[in-house]
Amino acid sequence: MALMLDTSAYSAFMKGHADVKLALQKAEEIVLNPVILGELKAGFRAGNRLRKNENELQIFFSSPRLRFVDITQETAERYAVIVHFLRKAGTPIPTNDIWIAASAMEHGLRVLTTDLHYQKVPQIVVEHYPA
Repeated sequence: MALMLDTSAYSAFMKGHADVKLALQKAEEIVLNPVILGELKAGFRAGNRLRKNENELQIFFSSPRLRFVDITQETAERYAVIVHFLRKAGTPIPTNDIWIAASAMEHGLRVLTTDLHYQKVPQIVVEHYPA
């Protein structure tokens, strides 16, 4: 099973969230995209532990199960489908999370998250664990 790791799930993992930790241990592959990486790095800069967080992230990156995927034209097509659906349903979610969902949709990945709003996106499979 391959998982796209949402930013919230990474944070929960780093805080020792048992369910998220177990889900990551079971995953055959953990996938990130540039949106997730950007959110993490922005969060690090907003806090007071930039160096420590960056070092922990580098350790996380050393996992042989970790893979990065790019945002592509296909991702953009899937983004448009999701945005259109959410607008028609009147259930918007944060823009970055739509990009993450579109990337997961493109690559056939489950989204591991602590954010409930991903469940508004029927085009993806969500593995949700409350924070």
